[in-house]
Amino acid sequence: MDASAIRTTTALEDRHWWYLERRRLIAREVRRLGAPGKALDIGAAGGGNTRVLRSCGWQALAVDYSETGVEIARRRGVDAIRADARDLPMADGSHDLVLAFDVLEHIEEDHLAAAEIARVLRPGGTTLIAVPCDMTLWSAHDEASGHFRRYDRETLTDLITGSGLVIDSMWSWNVLLRPVVAWRRRSSTGGDVFRLPALVNLGLTAVITAERYLPVRRLPGVSLMLRAHRPPAFSRGLDGRGRT
Repeated sequence: MDASAIRTTTALEDRHWWYLERRRLIAREVRRLGAPGKALDIGAAGGGNTRVLRSCGWQALAVDYSETGVEIARRRGVDAIRADARDLPMADGSHDLVLAFDVLEHIEEDHLAAAEIARVLRPGGTTLIAVPCDMTLWSAHDEASGHFRRYDRETLTDLITGSGLVIDSMWSWNVLLRPVVAWRRRSSTGGDVFRLPALVNLGLTAVITAERYLPVRRLPGVSLMLRAHRPPAFSRGLDGRGRT
């Protein structure tokens, strides 16, 4: 994510329906993990998701490749460092939780980033990952956002299990609005995250909130999400690199 996109995100994320619902989702998932511990938020941009982890009691560090993201996160009171997700400056098994929301699609060598997530997790530690799904939705929005790909269940499964992690759950998100997104993306000329009229934002919030209570997690959506863990008997993926 470039500097201008990070600034746009941080200006909108505390009001925009898309960011708000995803952060509620993160909070729900991490509260299911038991006692808080040490967390890493990879591709954190301005640290919005990191703040959610902190509010849930986690000792959370934001990591972003962009100096702008790190600067904004620090201004917001978030501990943040600049680092490459393909070569994290953390010891093996040093974290209880790794968050990687909308990160892997930005990295050409996504297998290296997945291997690093697996490496820095302690045995039994959890990762929560979100990616855009379905290449039929590919559009100018993806190009403007710096995406290399969109995933499907098979390619995401291969990536995560290939790093040595075990997938606990995978589900679709933003299912109800997928037809609207598909229609809009056919004529898009760039990124589609921008300030919305209050009533439109409220209506979209109502739709995405309804998704929590409906049996739609197996249907095609706009994003794929998963929860995975590092098994006690961890077999490092072929591209994993040891570090002490």
